[in-house]
Amino acid sequence: MIDLSVVVPVFNEQDNMQPLITTVYESLNDRIGYELLIVDDGSTDETVLRAKQYLRPEDKCIELNRNYGQSAAMAAGIEHAQGRLVVTLDGDLQNRPEDIMSMIELMNKKQCDVVAGWRRNRQDGMILRKIPSICANFLIRWLTGVVLRDYGCTLKLFKRDVAKNLGLYGELHRFIPVLAKLYGANIEEMPVRHHPRIHGVSKYGISRTIRVWCDLMLMVFFQKYGTRPMHLFGTIGVALLFLGMTMMGYLGFLKLLGYSVFGRPLLVIGAFSMISGIQLITTGFLSEVMMRTYYESQGKKPYHIKPSRVYDESRVRLPSEQQAQTTPSSTSV
Repeated sequence: MIDLSVVVPVFNEQDNMQPLITTVYESLNDRIGYELLIVDDGSTDETVLRAKQYLRPEDKCIELNRNYGQSAAMAAGIEHAQGRLVVTLDGDLQNRPEDIMSMIELMNKKQCDVVAGWRRNRQDGMILRKIPSICANFLIRWLTGVVLRDYGCTLKLFKRDVAKNLGLYGELHRFIPVLAKLYGANIEEMPVRHHPRIHGVSKYGISRTIRVWCDLMLMVFFQKYGTRPMHLFGTIGVALLFLGMTMMGYLGFLKLLGYSVFGRPLLVIGAFSMISGIQLITTGFLSEVMMRTYYESQGKKPYHIKPSRVYDESRVRLPSEQQAQTTPSSTSV
């Protein structure tokens, strides 16, 4: 097994292919055993042609038959990755491949499972990129409890078992640290370099804000109630049912005393609360059945067992460490 797989999802990045591939090779050659996987997400320009022109024979260009989105492209690259470590990298060269080796050193030092990049000096527009990113980072930290400064940086390093079990669907690539935490990974954050885009244009804008909100609500649900949905729906449903029954009981008491209760807003609210409570409890039952069917039909488990690995086997040894180990020590006779 090789040491590192570099996964780069791209979409209409023809002008960045040559500098990207060249920079990756210059940064990693003779320093670590690696493979480069370019995942084309249905580009309509010459991205694939130029990628194949500059890639080494042992590297891969994975072509998706249409534009599925960055999450699907990342998932395809990770699925085909063979390295003990997997690093994801944007194709626009705003993040630098030169930071990969520093991330590996930090992972070896901290014995963590994920190293996330932090664009401390981000080179993007203030109104459309930085301010929305700051707000999104704050909300994700607050709602999920996963404390990072930068969730949107694509440059991330994973151990193989974490990368293979992320479960990337839809547009959840923005929440990879949360998915990794759900798996049980230990995450460290490292400042990385960030440069202005030289070629092409960004494929993302302010229009993704609503989608981020929807995905965030989904992540919070997965994190807290993914394996026990009845605890969410049932709790709210029982509370509404109890509230509705209390209101209806009060109105029934008034009716026995001879008061007219028809036409009162409290009657409508009580009936609505009872019906909503019953519906939510029923939804909880159905969600439990669907959750159990999901796990049992595919042989999945609602838990992950940490791989048993000897300390030295779990580390990616850098060339300097390998040389120091193979060099015989001189002893005096």
